[in-house]
Amino acid sequence: MTTASPTIRSPRALAWHRRGTAFVDFCREFAQHRAGMVGLVFLVIVALVAIFAPVIAPASMLDVTKLVDVQRFAPPSWEHPLGTDHQGREIWVRMVWGARVSLLVGLAATAMSMIIGTLVGIAAGHFTGFFGGLMMRIIDFFLVLPSLILAIVLSSVLSRGVWTIIIAIGLTSWAGTARVVRAQTLSVESRDYIERSRALGAGHWHIIMKHLLPGVLPLVLANTTLTVGSAIISESTLAFLGLGDTTLQSWGSILKNAMDVSAATSGYWWYVLVPGIAIVLVVLSFTLMGRAVENITNPTLRSR
Repeated sequence: MTTASPTIRSPRALAWHRRGTAFVDFCREFAQHRAGMVGLVFLVIVALVAIFAPVIAPASMLDVTKLVDVQRFAPPSWEHPLGTDHQGREIWVRMVWGARVSLLVGLAATAMSMIIGTLVGIAAGHFTGFFGGLMMRIIDFFLVLPSLILAIVLSSVLSRGVWTIIIAIGLTSWAGTARVVRAQTLSVESRDYIERSRALGAGHWHIIMKHLLPGVLPLVLANTTLTVGSAIISESTLAFLGLGDTTLQSWGSILKNAMDVSAATSGYWWYVLVPGIAIVLVVLSFTLMGRAVENITNPTLRSR
């Protein structure tokens, strides 16, 4: 009678197996956070609405030439669920299309900010001497600069557009992430296995990719969900100031149009309240998700 030999896995296969197991455990723990799940479900609904915007609200509904007989500044009713704007366009239609730009800017700008902040933070924490000090001085320089003012300057200098706002927000909001990543990098650097890797001849690239980057990724992930909300607020602020693309719908541009017609002081409360509540709810949802991820990935918070 022959016995089957045990399956021998390669180190790479074992590493992927551990990662898969860790991901399953993370999803299981995240599902137990009610606040985080509420935020996730709401964001999934908003994302689906943004993706299927052409189906839910065809672009022709925004054509002002076809809205001659529609009442302007119509209050919310069965005929106009969220009211109409100063050109007779349905507010809910503008909100559906505006979700596309707001989420795109929030996610893309956050991705750019996280990549820059992670690379600079790891470099500042790993390298010593002149280069490490230079990286830290660059981080301090961007920390003391008002990010919103710098984003306004970049948006006014560059051509107006969605990608201009993404670049402006991404290039001005990475310093906080870099400082947090640097602190985590210094903590990982002090562990024994880093010293053993150096003693065995590991170079900077190996240490950064194999040890430091996996060590800071949970913190970066938690910080990402919190930064998306700030990016959406920044996009709304820039659009509110008239620095966005006027040909595209966004929640910030809706607030800008409401300010131009003095909606708040003229009694057209729905024109201001609807996009304002939407921005608050989306930012709150990302914050709830961020807190849940932080509780899972941070051993100190998880043990409480």
